Amino acid sequence: MKLARDTWLIFQRQMLLVVRSPSWIGFALAQPITYLLLFAPLLKLALSAEGVTSYAQAYRIYVPGLLTLTAVLGGLFTGFGLLAEIRSGIIERARVTPVSRLALILGRALREVVMLLLQSVVITVLALFFGLKVPIGDLLLAYLLLGLLTIFAVALSYGLTLRVHNEAVLGPMMTTISQPIMLLSGVLLPLTLAPLWLHRIAEWNPFYWTTNGMRALFQGHTGASSVWQSLIIVVVLAVLTLGWSMRLFARSAQ
Repeated sequence: MKLARDTWLIFQRQMLLVVRSPSWIGFALAQPITYLLLFAPLLKLALSAEGVTSYAQAYRIYVPGLLTLTAVLGGLFTGFGLLAEIRSGIIERARVTPVSRLALILGRALREVVMLLLQSVVITVLALFFGLKVPIGDLLLAYLLLGLLTIFAVALSYGLTLRVHNEAVLGPMMTTISQPIMLLSGVLLPLTLAPLWLHRIAEWNPFYWTTNGMRALFQGHTGASSVWQSLIIVVVLAVLTLGWSMRLFARSAQ
């Protein structure tokens, strides 16, 4: 109960900061909407070899990849916000309180989940005008998968930030990590188009499984093995990275 209460208190404070800076909405939506409007229309012809004959089919492949991309990149770069709070003394003041160390991380991660889901809803609604059709139950399960993925990405980012403590190193590190992860996830184009050796490498990337699970849900295949495999993988990784970042947080407080 104490963890839930502490997490809620941290989450409330973080959301209050977001409400006080509403400009994040436009900046957060600008890039995914640009990709949705300017890149996705090219996919009907590009994916013709995959049997895609309509824009609706193309968007069922592309939109889940775009949402996965938004979740991963948004989560991985949240470490800069934590680093700013560390430098300003906010984290040190929080550490002298009886608030749970896990709550300090989890409350911030839940803020990122809410922001991601707001972006996802806007992107999905816009895609409806291009012919996207998704069963509501599958869509809600896809959003759950996205939320878990965001928690994993945020916890990983916080752990790396607590190890580095340097903006000059953190930026290139996150860029170096995120680029191969995204390319090996098939977020823009499915990796069924890739050569066999690239596909084999991608199978070691957990985000590849998440992308496949998202696409299966958007196509109405709730019982597909990729859906449940991705859920299990993301839950396990989220728990592990939360535990890792919490230990680093507690150790740095000593």
